[in-house]
Amino acid sequence: MRVAIVTESFPPEVNGVAHSVLRTAEHLVRRGHQPLVVTPAPARGAHCPPHSFGPDAGTVPVVRIPSLPLPGYPQVRIALPSRQLAAAISGHRPDLVHLAGPFVLGARGMEVARSLGVPAVAVYQTDLAGYAHAYRAGRGLGEAAAWHRIRTVHRAAARTLAPSTPAAQDLTAHGVPRVRLWPRGVDSARFHPGHRDEALHRALAPGGEVLVGYVGRLAPEKRVDLLAGASALPGVRVVVIGDGPSGPALRAAMPGAVFLGRKTGAELARCFASLDLFVHTGPLETFCQTIQEAMASGLPVVGPAAGGPLDLVGHHRTGLLVPPRDGRAVTAAVAALAADPELRAAYGRAGRADVTARSWESVGDLLLQHYAEVLAEHRGEGVDGGLGVGVGSRAGTGPAVGLAGPCDGPGTGPGPAGVEDVPAPPTGSPDPAGPAGLPAATVGGGTAAPAPVIVEGQPA
Repeated sequence: MRVAIVTESFPPEVNGVAHSVLRTAEHLVRRGHQPLVVTPAPARGAHCPPHSFGPDAGTVPVVRIPSLPLPGYPQVRIALPSRQLAAAISGHRPDLVHLAGPFVLGARGMEVARSLGVPAVAVYQTDLAGYAHAYRAGRGLGEAAAWHRIRTVHRAAARTLAPSTPAAQDLTAHGVPRVRLWPRGVDSARFHPGHRDEALHRALAPGGEVLVGYVGRLAPEKRVDLLAGASALPGVRVVVIGDGPSGPALRAAMPGAVFLGRKTGAELARCFASLDLFVHTGPLETFCQTIQEAMASGLPVVGPAAGGPLDLVGHHRTGLLVPPRDGRAVTAAVAALAADPELRAAYGRAGRADVTARSWESVGDLLLQHYAEVLAEHRGEGVDGGLGVGVGSRAGTGPAVGLAGPCDGPGTGPGPAGVEDVPAPPTGSPDPAGPAGLPAATVGGGTAAPAPVIVEGQPA
């Protein structure tokens, strides 16, 4: 199968969209398929690290479209109008177009797919309407405009894939049809309690403090400021991993916290495992990959009772859910867990048990089954609807313009027709009581692994 992946973000950017697209491309190659990635070019001079997935690795072609920085948030790149998008997609001769977080480049990708008569799968990954509200874009009009854009793009898709039950419900409530669930995987070998580094722990907590960590972008929508109360608790040391525009303000608000900057790979895994407790404060997460990585690392989790965390955190089983945007509730939850090492250990064990079956391989095979159903529907064949997960239930309870070269900016760099070859891998139970201040009906009980999926006669 030939798949054109049009994404708003790709490495060297570090975020959930970029990571899941990279994992998707890896899996397609492993299963013998032929992906193409089309993405905005990063800033001129940005370093694109080589992606090597083994000595027998193949390559994934990556076409980088000239782009400009998003005003006020230069880390985000917006692709400029370019004929190269249509040329790249049509030249790949795809059977299907995968749109990752479609909004600007993805919307144009949808137009190209329709012009070619190729079905498109739109993957909803970012709560752009929520971001518009958080940034007060257009004095309220921004949120409505964002939903209008989301509806327009996703209604044209053969299928929309949502990462969590709340995200699927939100899409359906705003008029998006044909919504199905597709969660995310986690590398439970990389993120593992065995990577705990006691020397690192002692260095970060010289007085024996409980290390409470946050990992992610430092941006207003993440509400990392809600950790200020926890950072003032006696016997607690807040550790912040990540960077972003809110960094200076957060350092001023939490002088006792440790800011480690951005970490990746094995270093990030070591940092995760060396924490005692993980807290995510952002109320706009459609999934929240860092929660999964924390759980795989054996950490108890405190998260908001909103969005993706509802599917991930078992309240009073793998962690605590608190009312979103409530700093006092965050502080109280951290204080309770900081004072009870046995409870932290129990939640950590339960959390890891929940996520170990959520491999990227099984999630990748689930995506391939979605592709197969969409292609069958496109050909007019009947499908059994095995992936039609109702959005009313909790997810885990069932199943010719110059191109950018390798990150050197528009119109520069080597490579045939501006295509960058990136090496790819070888083929080959809810608590009956809700969190404080919330009725029980508003909180999730966390999830087990996704239901088994049969692909090519083998269990995923």
